[in-house]
Amino acid sequence: MKSFLMGLSVSVLVLFSAIGGAVADRVFVIKPLDYLLGEGIGGFHLPEKSNLVTQKILNEEGVVIDVADKASVGVVTVAVEREQRVIEPIESPFGFFGFGLDSGKTEVIEQDIGSGFVVEGGMVVTNKHVVSDTQASYKVIDYNDEEYVVEKIYRDPINDLAILQIAGGDKLKTLELGDSDSLKVGQFVIAIGTALGEFRHTVTTGVVSGLGRGIVAGDGFSDFEQLDNVIQTDAAINPGNSGGPLLNSAGQVIGVNVAVSSSGENIGFALPINVVRESLENFEATGRFSRPMLGVSYRMVSKDTAILNEVTEGAYVIDVMAGSSADEAGIKPGDIITEVDGQRVGEIRGGLANVINTKKVGDQVSVKLWREGEMREFAVILKEQVDQ
Repeated sequence: MKSFLMGLSVSVLVLFSAIGGAVADRVFVIKPLDYLLGEGIGGFHLPEKSNLVTQKILNEEGVVIDVADKASVGVVTVAVEREQRVIEPIESPFGFFGFGLDSGKTEVIEQDIGSGFVVEGGMVVTNKHVVSDTQASYKVIDYNDEEYVVEKIYRDPINDLAILQIAGGDKLKTLELGDSDSLKVGQFVIAIGTALGEFRHTVTTGVVSGLGRGIVAGDGFSDFEQLDNVIQTDAAINPGNSGGPLLNSAGQVIGVNVAVSSSGENIGFALPINVVRESLENFEATGRFSRPMLGVSYRMVSKDTAILNEVTEGAYVIDVMAGSSADEAGIKPGDIITEVDGQRVGEIRGGLANVINTKKVGDQVSVKLWREGEMREFAVILKEQVDQ
C-alpha cells in the first residue's frame, strides 16, 4: 500500500509538472517539464525552437543597428534662423497672463525644424514646407554637430521637395537611393530624423502599411497641398522628421518622410524615392526644377463616389490658376478630367499629377473631361512651372 501511494504521488507530481509547464509556456515561455525530465526526453525539442526565435530577433535587431550606424552619418538636421518680435508679458497680482505687449524690439532665434539627407554632389534633400520661409536663413547640422550654411535653396513646384546647396557639403557622406517601385506592403522600414525638432537622429522602425495613398497635407491653417502616390508607414514619424529618409533593410532610401496623420496613431507618409530621383535628374540636367504644369487644383473622384453622386470617375477640378495652361484651354472649376492623351486618369496610380509629370514643357495634350453631363475634349499646351 505504501509503495502504491508513493507511485501515485510521483505520477501526480509529473502530471502537475506537465500542466504547470503548459501554463508557464503561454505566459513566460518557460519549460519546467524539460527542466525536470531533461532535454530531448519525451520527444520535446523546444530549446531548438527557442534558439531559432532568439536568432530571428537578434537578426532583426542587427539590421536596425547596422542601418542606423550606416545611414545616420548621411542624415542632417535642418535649422532656421529668423528675427521675431519680442513680446513682454503683462504682470498681474496673480502672475502673468498668456498675452503681452509688443516691445518694439526684435531678437534672433535659432531652432531645429526638420530633417534631411545628403545625396551625390553634397546636396541635401528635404521637404519644401520645411524651408518655405523665403525671408529666413537656414543651416544644416550633421551627425557630429558640425554646422553648414545653406547657400541656396531650390524648391520643387510640383512635389513637396527642396534641394539645399550648402558650403562644404562635399565632405558629408551620401546615402544610397533604393527603388520605391518594388516596395511591398508589410516590408520592414526604418525612419531617421530630428523628432519634435529636439531629438536629433531619432531612429524608429515599422512596416510599409500601404502604397499609392493620396492625401491633403498642411499645417492646419494654410498651405494645403495634394500629395499623390505616397507611402503609408507605421514607423513613428513626428514633427521634425519631415524631410528625413525612410530606409529599407539594406540602408537604402526608399522615401522622404513628409506628413503624419493628426487624427490617427502611427500613420505617417513618405514621398516615394523614385519621384525624388526624377526631380534630382531634372535638376542636374537643367540646374533648376523645370516641370510642365496644367494649372489646376483637384481632388480624385473614386468609382464609388462617382456612382453615389451620379457623375464620372476622374479628377474633380477645384480651382484653375489664372493664365495657366488649363485656363487658356478653357478648363473650369467643376469639370471632371477623365483622360489625358487616352490615359484614363482614374486608372493611373497617382492620379492626374502622375500623368502630367510624364509630359514635357511645350507638349500638347488632349484632355477629355465631363461637364454638366456631357463629355468634352480640349487641346492643352503645357507651360513651364518655374521654381518657387
